[in-house]
Amino acid sequence: MPSSHDITALLDDWTRGDRQALDRLLPLVYDELRRIAARQLRRERAGHTLQPTELVHEAYLKLVDQRRVDWLNRAHFYGVASRVMRRLLVDHARRHNARKRGNGFEWVAIDEGLNVPAPDRIPVLVLHDVLGRLEKLDRRLAHLVELRAFGGCTLGEAAEVLHVSKSTVKREWRTAKAWLSRELQKEYSHD
Repeated sequence: MPSSHDITALLDDWTRGDRQALDRLLPLVYDELRRIAARQLRRERAGHTLQPTELVHEAYLKLVDQRRVDWLNRAHFYGVASRVMRRLLVDHARRHNARKRGNGFEWVAIDEGLNVPAPDRIPVLVLHDVLGRLEKLDRRLAHLVELRAFGGCTLGEAAEVLHVSKSTVKREWRTAKAWLSRELQKEYSHD
Protein backbone atom coordinates (compact mmCIF):
# COMPACT_ATOMS: atom_id res chain seq x y z
CA MET A 1 0.00 0.00 0.00
CA PRO A 2 1.43 3.39 -0.97
CA SER A 3 2.25 5.77 1.83
CA SER A 4 0.55 9.11 2.20
CA HIS A 5 3.97 10.71 1.79
CA ASP A 6 4.57 8.97 -1.58
CA ILE A 7 1.24 10.16 -2.93
CA THR A 8 1.72 13.69 -1.61
CA ALA A 9 5.21 13.86 -3.16
CA LEU A 10 3.83 12.77 -6.54
CA LEU A 11 1.02 15.30 -6.26
CA ASP A 12 3.63 18.00 -5.55
CA ASP A 13 5.62 16.92 -8.59
CA TRP A 14 2.47 16.91 -10.73
CA THR A 15 1.55 20.40 -9.51
CA ARG A 16 4.98 21.59 -10.61
CA GLY A 17 4.31 20.21 -14.10
CA ASP A 18 6.00 16.80 -14.02
CA ARG A 19 3.73 14.72 -16.32
CA GLN A 20 5.63 11.53 -15.43
CA ALA A 21 4.52 12.00 -11.82
CA LEU A 22 0.95 11.68 -13.03
CA ASP A 23 1.78 8.36 -14.70
CA ARG A 24 3.32 7.10 -11.46
CA LEU A 25 0.41 8.45 -9.38
CA LEU A 26 -2.42 6.56 -11.08
CA PRO A 27 -1.40 3.06 -9.96
CA LEU A 28 -1.02 4.34 -6.39
CA VAL A 29 -4.45 6.01 -6.17
CA TYR A 30 -6.48 3.79 -8.48
CA ASP A 31 -7.68 1.31 -5.86
CA GLU A 32 -8.82 4.05 -3.49
CA LEU A 33 -10.55 5.93 -6.32
CA ARG A 34 -12.32 2.70 -7.26
CA ARG A 35 -13.43 2.20 -3.63
CA ILE A 36 -14.82 5.75 -3.56
CA ALA A 37 -16.63 5.14 -6.86
CA ALA A 38 -18.04 1.81 -5.68
CA ARG A 39 -19.22 3.38 -2.41
CA GLN A 40 -20.97 6.17 -4.31
CA LEU A 41 -22.56 3.80 -6.79
CA ARG A 42 -23.85 1.53 -4.00
CA ARG A 43 -25.94 4.50 -2.95
CA GLU A 44 -27.48 4.86 -6.39
CA ARG A 45 -30.64 3.29 -7.78
CA ALA A 46 -30.66 -0.39 -8.68
CA GLY A 47 -29.66 -1.05 -12.27
CA HIS A 48 -27.46 2.04 -12.50
CA THR A 49 -25.68 2.01 -15.84
CA LEU A 50 -22.36 3.39 -14.59
CA GLN A 51 -19.83 0.94 -13.20
CA PRO A 52 -17.12 1.90 -10.67
CA THR A 53 -14.33 1.52 -13.24
CA GLU A 54 -16.12 3.80 -15.69
CA LEU A 55 -16.78 6.41 -12.99
CA VAL A 56 -13.10 6.29 -11.93
CA HIS A 57 -11.93 6.73 -15.53
CA GLU A 58 -14.29 9.65 -16.16
CA ALA A 59 -13.26 11.28 -12.88
CA TYR A 60 -9.57 10.71 -13.53
CA LEU A 61 -9.84 12.37 -16.94
CA LYS A 62 -11.38 15.41 -15.26
CA LEU A 63 -8.75 15.38 -12.51
CA VAL A 64 -5.91 15.30 -15.03
CA ASP A 65 -7.26 18.53 -16.50
CA GLN A 66 -7.08 20.25 -13.10
CA ARG A 67 -4.20 22.60 -13.78
CA ARG A 68 -4.97 25.25 -11.19
CA VAL A 69 -5.16 22.95 -8.17
CA ASP A 70 -2.36 23.16 -5.64
CA TRP A 71 -2.61 19.63 -4.25
CA LEU A 72 -2.02 19.79 -0.52
CA ASN A 73 -1.96 16.08 0.25
CA ARG A 74 -3.63 12.79 -0.63
CA ALA A 75 -6.75 13.60 1.44
CA HIS A 76 -7.19 16.80 -0.57
CA PHE A 77 -6.81 14.81 -3.80
CA TYR A 78 -9.42 12.25 -2.72
CA GLY A 79 -11.74 15.06 -1.59
CA VAL A 80 -11.52 16.71 -5.01
CA ALA A 81 -11.95 13.29 -6.67
CA SER A 82 -15.12 12.73 -4.63
CA ARG A 83 -16.47 16.11 -5.72
CA VAL A 84 -15.71 15.31 -9.36
CA MET A 85 -17.48 11.96 -9.03
CA ARG A 86 -20.48 13.68 -7.47
CA ARG A 87 -20.74 16.05 -10.39
CA LEU A 88 -20.45 13.16 -12.84
CA LEU A 89 -23.24 11.31 -11.02
CA VAL A 90 -25.42 14.44 -11.04
CA ASP A 91 -24.84 14.89 -14.78
CA HIS A 92 -25.62 11.22 -15.33
CA ALA A 93 -28.82 11.50 -13.24
CA ARG A 94 -29.93 14.55 -15.21
CA ARG A 95 -29.42 12.74 -18.51
CA HIS A 96 -31.18 9.65 -17.17
CA ASN A 97 -34.12 11.62 -15.79
CA ALA A 98 -34.41 13.67 -18.97
CA ARG A 99 -34.79 10.43 -20.92
CA LYS A 100 -37.41 9.21 -18.48
CA ARG A 101 -39.18 12.61 -18.42
CA GLY A 102 -39.03 12.76 -14.64
CA ASN A 103 -40.46 9.30 -14.02
CA GLY A 104 -37.46 8.15 -12.02
CA PHE A 105 -34.87 9.43 -9.61
CA GLU A 106 -31.36 8.38 -8.89
CA TRP A 107 -30.81 8.13 -5.17
CA VAL A 108 -27.88 8.76 -2.88
CA ALA A 109 -27.53 7.87 0.78
CA ILE A 110 -26.36 10.63 3.04
CA ASP A 111 -26.76 9.78 6.71
CA GLU A 112 -29.06 7.80 8.91
CA GLY A 113 -29.51 10.84 11.15
CA LEU A 114 -31.50 12.84 8.61
CA ASN A 115 -35.20 12.96 9.20
CA VAL A 116 -36.58 12.84 5.67
CA PRO A 117 -39.33 10.70 4.13
CA ALA A 118 -36.84 8.19 2.73
CA PRO A 119 -34.71 7.74 5.87
CA ASP A 120 -31.27 7.34 4.36
CA ARG A 121 -31.73 7.89 0.64
CA ILE A 122 -32.24 11.19 -1.13
CA PRO A 123 -32.61 11.75 -4.88
CA VAL A 124 -29.17 12.82 -6.10
CA LEU A 125 -30.61 15.79 -8.02
CA VAL A 126 -32.56 17.00 -4.97
CA LEU A 127 -29.42 16.73 -2.85
CA HIS A 128 -27.46 18.60 -5.52
CA ASP A 129 -29.99 21.47 -5.51
CA VAL A 130 -30.08 21.63 -1.72
CA LEU A 131 -26.27 21.57 -1.57
CA GLY A 132 -26.21 24.50 -3.98
CA ARG A 133 -28.32 26.50 -1.55
CA LEU A 134 -26.11 25.47 1.37
CA GLU A 135 -23.01 26.46 -0.57
CA LYS A 136 -24.38 29.99 -0.93
CA LEU A 137 -24.78 30.16 2.85
CA ASP A 138 -21.66 28.30 3.96
CA ARG A 139 -19.17 26.82 1.51
CA ARG A 140 -17.35 24.77 4.13
CA LEU A 141 -20.53 23.11 5.37
CA ALA A 142 -21.45 22.28 1.78
CA HIS A 143 -17.98 20.86 1.18
CA LEU A 144 -18.27 18.81 4.37
CA VAL A 145 -21.58 17.31 3.20
CA GLU A 146 -20.01 16.58 -0.16
CA LEU A 147 -17.05 14.82 1.46
CA ARG A 148 -19.28 12.75 3.73
CA ALA A 149 -22.16 11.97 1.36
CA PHE A 150 -20.29 11.53 -1.90
CA GLY A 151 -16.75 10.86 -0.82
CA GLY A 152 -17.54 8.59 2.08
CA CYS A 153 -14.98 10.43 4.19
CA THR A 154 -14.88 9.81 7.89
CA LEU A 155 -15.05 12.80 10.20
CA GLY A 156 -11.27 12.59 10.65
CA GLU A 157 -10.62 12.51 6.90
CA ALA A 158 -12.99 15.42 6.37
CA ALA A 159 -11.17 17.37 9.10
CA GLU A 160 -7.88 16.74 7.29
CA VAL A 161 -9.25 17.92 3.94
CA LEU A 162 -10.91 20.99 5.47
CA HIS A 163 -7.88 21.83 7.68
CA VAL A 164 -9.90 21.98 10.87
CA SER A 165 -10.04 19.90 14.03
CA LYS A 166 -12.13 16.76 14.26
CA SER A 167 -14.26 18.40 16.98
CA THR A 168 -14.99 21.30 14.60
CA VAL A 169 -16.02 18.83 11.91
CA LYS A 170 -18.27 16.97 14.35
CA ARG A 171 -19.98 20.22 15.37
CA GLU A 172 -20.31 21.40 11.77
CA TRP A 173 -21.61 17.99 10.66
CA ARG A 174 -24.40 18.23 13.25
CA THR A 175 -25.20 21.73 11.96
CA ALA A 176 -25.14 20.61 8.33
CA LYS A 177 -27.40 17.62 9.04
CA ALA A 178 -29.91 19.80 10.87
CA TRP A 179 -29.94 22.35 8.04
CA LEU A 180 -30.23 19.62 5.40
CA SER A 181 -33.01 17.89 7.30
CA ARG A 182 -35.00 21.12 7.46
CA GLU A 183 -34.42 21.92 3.78
CA LEU A 184 -35.21 18.38 2.64
CA GLN A 185 -38.42 18.42 4.69
CA LYS A 186 -39.39 21.53 2.71
CA GLU A 187 -38.55 19.73 -0.55
CA TYR A 188 -40.67 16.74 0.34
CA SER A 189 -43.56 18.73 1.81
CA HIS A 190 -44.22 20.16 -1.69
CA ASP A 191 -45.03 16.69 -3.03
